[in-house]
Amino acid sequence: MTVHEETPAPAEAASVRGPSLPRDTATVFARQMRPLLHRPLMLVFGMMQPVLYLVLFAPLLTGLAGAQGENPWQWFIPGLLVMLALFTAGFSGFSLLPEMASGAHERLLATPVSRVALLLGRVLRDVATMLAQMVLIIVLVVPFGFRVSVVGAVVGLLLLAVLGTGLATLSYLTAMAVKQTYVFAPILQTVIMPLMLLSGVLLPMDLAPTWLYVLSRVNPVAHVVDAQRALFAGEWGASVGIGWAVAVVLTVVALAVGSRAMRRLSS
Repeated sequence: MTVHEETPAPAEAASVRGPSLPRDTATVFARQMRPLLHRPLMLVFGMMQPVLYLVLFAPLLTGLAGAQGENPWQWFIPGLLVMLALFTAGFSGFSLLPEMASGAHERLLATPVSRVALLLGRVLRDVATMLAQMVLIIVLVVPFGFRVSVVGAVVGLLLLAVLGTGLATLSYLTAMAVKQTYVFAPILQTVIMPLMLLSGVLLPMDLAPTWLYVLSRVNPVAHVVDAQRALFAGEWGASVGIGWAVAVVLTVVALAVGSRAMRRLSS
């Protein structure tokens, strides 16, 4: 007697093969981008704080030693972009908290979509938003005399995309761990503000006391700021390599921890 095996339907075959990480990531990314594309003003509102720094703070740097003399934009803009990455990617976890509170996130976890893709799709949405804001800021300051190396700027934006990926991943992991806005917000402020203030974004750390300068060198974001300023000036020194190394290590560790945490949710 011959036993005939039935050919599984396409949906069943896909279930047997399991979720596809690239396909599922693209699906989650498209789903997360849809509200933003319908409301592009969200991009503008996300830029308000960096633009305020740009308008109200940068002119004070004119003539300041270490800040490119008469043109503060050359020194300030690369650091401002790093600050934008800190705030945009660092605060990403806030968007997940309402979904967790409403149960929408748990319902997504119950779907056959890859759990890792649920994280990566969100992270890619945040990085894409961040890069769009950065390009817009660069376009806005060019008429004010900001000069930039095109190749250096492209490599610098890629560097910030890598950094933003790591920061957004850590932000989502923190949000999933604490689950409450009133817990998440102070944790984020406690971490983000020292990273920003000790990175040399607002003032040259060369002007700081020795102990503060040494402390800033421990801050990984400070090395990314140094790399950004070198790249936007068209320089390719050791600071660029150090900045890339810091960003890549941070992101690889964050993605490894994030992937492990998301896979545990499915078990």
